[in-house]
Amino acid sequence: MSDIPKIHRFRDMRKLVTYLRDDLTSGNQNFVLLYAYNGTGKTRISMAFKDAGKRNNKGNSDTLYFNAFTEDLFSWDNDLDGDSERKFKINSGSKFFSGLRDLALEKSIQGYLGRYADFDFDIDYEAWIISFRKEGAEHIKVSRGEENIFIWCLFMAICERVLDGHESYAWVKYLYIDDPISSLDDNNAIAVASDLAKLLRQGKDRWKVVISSHHALFYNVVCNELKKLPHKKYFLHRPNRGEVYTLRATDDTPFFHHVAMLCELQKAAESGSLFTYHFNMLRSILEKTATFFGHDDFSACLEGEKDEALYSRALNLLSHGKYAIYEPKEMVDDNKALFRDILTAFLERYRFALPEILDKPARATSTLPAPTP
Repeated sequence: MSDIPKIHRFRDMRKLVTYLRDDLTSGNQNFVLLYAYNGTGKTRISMAFKDAGKRNNKGNSDTLYFNAFTEDLFSWDNDLDGDSERKFKINSGSKFFSGLRDLALEKSIQGYLGRYADFDFDIDYEAWIISFRKEGAEHIKVSRGEENIFIWCLFMAICERVLDGHESYAWVKYLYIDDPISSLDDNNAIAVASDLAKLLRQGKDRWKVVISSHHALFYNVVCNELKKLPHKKYFLHRPNRGEVYTLRATDDTPFFHHVAMLCELQKAAESGSLFTYHFNMLRSILEKTATFFGHDDFSACLEGEKDEALYSRALNLLSHGKYAIYEPKEMVDDNKALFRDILTAFLERYRFALPEILDKPARATSTLPAPTP
C-alpha cells in the first residue's frame, strides 16, 4: 500500500482559507476541489474566502461566489391579495448583479435552463423582478428545486460574461462554488457538473476556482472532467464540529469519503455515542460496496454471516426511520450492540484501511477489529 497522504490541520477558518488561496496562486493550481459533509461549514468557508480577498485588495472584492447566500439574493412576492401574479424579486443592490441590465443574459440562461427544466421566464429590469410561465400559465410559483436551478443558470450565464471580459465583472479573479445542486436528481446532477466543468475548462486562463460539495456524484463528475488540468482534491473535515479543520489530499488515492465515513462510524461505535442516523450511514456504505462488487443488494456484503438475516432485517428497518442529524436521537442499548456487531462483521470481511483522520476517543469495550495497517 502507498504512503497515506498527509493530513493538514488548521486551527481556524482563516488559516484554512489562506492555504486554499496559496494552492491557487503560489501552488499554480487552476482548481481546488473539496469534498465535505453537510454541517462542515462549507458556506462559511466560502464567505471567509471572499472576505480574505477583500482584505488583500483594500476592501475590493475578487471572488464571485455561488452559495446559500447567492440564493438569498432572491425572494418571492406571492401576491397574497390577488393570488395570481407571483414574482421572483431580485436584490438589485448586490454586486452579483453588476451591469445585469446590459448583459443580455436571457438567451444564455435559457440555454442552460432548457437542459434541466421545462418552464420559461421573463426579466423586468425596471422593477427588478422575474416572472415564470409554463404551458400557458403566467406568473407561476416554481418549486424550490426549479427556483434553485434557475439561480444556478443565471450564475452560469454571468460566468460566461466574466469569460467574455465584460467590464462589469473585471474585478473577478476567483470563483467559489458551493453545493449548487442540492435539489437535483442524479441525471441532472451529472448534467450540471458536466456543463460547469466545460465552462471552467474554457476559462482556465481567466480565473482560479474552488468547488466544495457534499454530493458524491456531482463531485466525482467534476473531478473526472477537470483531471487533465492543474488541480488539488481534498477531503475537508471538521472533527466533532469543533474549530479545527482538516484537509486530506486525495490526488493519489481513491475517492476518500466512504473511508472517512467508516472512520466516523468506528469512532462512534467505540465511544458508545451512537445515534439513529448511524444506521443510515452504515447502510449507505454497504450499498455502495455491494454495487462496486457487482451485487444487486447490500445484503450481499453480509452473506454467510451467522446472523445474516438479522443484520439485513435490522438495516432495512432501522435505516428508514425518521431522524434529524442536527437533533439526533440516541440508539437504545440493544440497537447499539446490534450496530457494533454489523459493523464488526463488515470490517472483518472488507479490510478497509482506516487512517486517523479523526481525534480518537478513549477506547470503550468493543469487539471491533483494529484498523488494518
